[in-house]
Amino acid sequence: MGHKNNKRGRKPKTSDASTTAIPQTLDATATVDPASSNDRQPRGRGIPKNRSELSSDKPEKRPSSPSRCISSAGPALENGRVELCMGSCNGVSLGFSGDGMPGGAVERVVPAMDAVVKVFCTHTEPNFSLPWQRNRQYSSSSSGFVIGGRRVLTNAHSVEHYTQVKLKKRGSDTKYLATVLAIGTECDIAMLTVNDDEFWEGISPVDFGEFPALQDAVTVVGYPIGGDTVSVTSGVVSRIEILSYVHGSTELLGLQIDAAINSGNSGGPAFNHKGKCVGIAFQSLKHEDAENIGYVIPTPVIMHFITDYEKNGAYTGFPILGIKWQKMENPDLRTAMGMKSHQKGVRIRRINPTALESEVLKPSDIILSFDAVDIANDGTVPFRHGERIGFSYLVSQKYTGDNAAIKVLRENETLSFNIKLSSHRKLIPSHNKGRPPSYYIIAGFVFTSVSVPYLRSEYGEEYVYQTPVKLLDKLMHSMPQSPDEQLVVVSQVLVADINIGYEEIVNTQVLAFNGKPVKNLKGLATMVENCDDEFLKFDLDYDQIVVLRTKTAKAATVDILTTHCIPSPMSDDLKP
Repeated sequence: MGHKNNKRGRKPKTSDASTTAIPQTLDATATVDPASSNDRQPRGRGIPKNRSELSSDKPEKRPSSPSRCISSAGPALENGRVELCMGSCNGVSLGFSGDGMPGGAVERVVPAMDAVVKVFCTHTEPNFSLPWQRNRQYSSSSSGFVIGGRRVLTNAHSVEHYTQVKLKKRGSDTKYLATVLAIGTECDIAMLTVNDDEFWEGISPVDFGEFPALQDAVTVVGYPIGGDTVSVTSGVVSRIEILSYVHGSTELLGLQIDAAINSGNSGGPAFNHKGKCVGIAFQSLKHEDAENIGYVIPTPVIMHFITDYEKNGAYTGFPILGIKWQKMENPDLRTAMGMKSHQKGVRIRRINPTALESEVLKPSDIILSFDAVDIANDGTVPFRHGERIGFSYLVSQKYTGDNAAIKVLRENETLSFNIKLSSHRKLIPSHNKGRPPSYYIIAGFVFTSVSVPYLRSEYGEEYVYQTPVKLLDKLMHSMPQSPDEQLVVVSQVLVADINIGYEEIVNTQVLAFNGKPVKNLKGLATMVENCDDEFLKFDLDYDQIVVLRTKTAKAATVDILTTHCIPSPMSDDLKP
């Protein structure tokens, strides 16, 4: 990518586009220069940089060549980054020996080898800074594999913002047009199919194996960088825990392996020594002191995605508890909360007002158990012999709409509730689920709703360090007060005579319009369009106000749209 000129005080994006990981309470990362004018609203730097972090690279967008597509951030680790392994996918062709283990001399190829396909995708991403446009298309390549029911699994980030997806079988020179059936953003899995019967000839779907144990042998098959044919790398399972999924900005069960996972391996299967699939390769750790640390989506997560699609005809997501909780490891804290010596659990700090569980749970409740499984003071539950895992694993095993039994301690009394689980939206969502961004324009003021992709577009891949402090605080801590609440901002001001003096307003939250609170972008657009008052008055953050004469503002909007070649004053989803 060429060097870009500075725009509205932002740093130019560099070719080394990498994103630094952030705590799980954040959904990704970002950057902007402080305001240079005293008349401009404060532009906070966000949280200080820290060498103890993971990050992931941004896609290298090349219109005519395969490119790497990397996404948001993961858990903290010094000088490291977690990278989604999609890109130019080539590799050294190896094979399986007769017993299903990789070997230099290939006696025979197990049928599952032919089920591994190469995925070619053309992406066209929305332009969140100029929401009426799209960015230039680019291409990427990754891996996938055939499962039962004439379906193919790959990673969600491999087909994100797809325009066209094609698949190529091993040993074939033909690319077959694929249809995307479902994209699981949180679990980073996508399901495809091909309508051409020729594609399915001679392919046997992979079989899924049991969840592996530590030190079990695994073999990753795919089309990574370094060649054009299928590649095989082998290793062992080195860790099993709740991982931060870089693309999904969520935490789910994952496997850490020491088999090499490189760009292009994304979506490829990981086999055990019996030739059974035990996971999907999806990201790796890049760190100066680490070698061959890769991550695999395990079969419980895969089967949850498949079952969810088969039950509902679409991907509905993984349910979560809409709470923030605190460890209860301190003995004085446990005593003060009325816990007996044999009781263990975690304290509820905050509850999402839009979550169903907010009707029965209260702040300072101690969660003792979930579905009859006792929760320890550090928030873990027994997993397997000698292993413990975060209790969010129990929640993620459920499906949206399922019920769960939860036991809490409240004011020295033990209570039991049966709650209905669901997925919850955040005030600043991590993804737009493939939908184009919304916008509304009046008198040159561009209003939009804030999301993590928007912050990344505005402030770069390291946006968490440069996002204004108030926006960053809402990204990290704020919860929506209603299901349709959005954070609405003035994105920019398209300069015209009518908005003279307001040109420096950038990314400032809109609090109220003509004295009425602004809940979401559609509500703001409706109020402005139906306004019969003499003036349009917008109350902004940092105690700023914008006042425009109503008739003049609406008349000037037409000329401004023509000048900037904007097709409509609002996005399609806001039109009545």
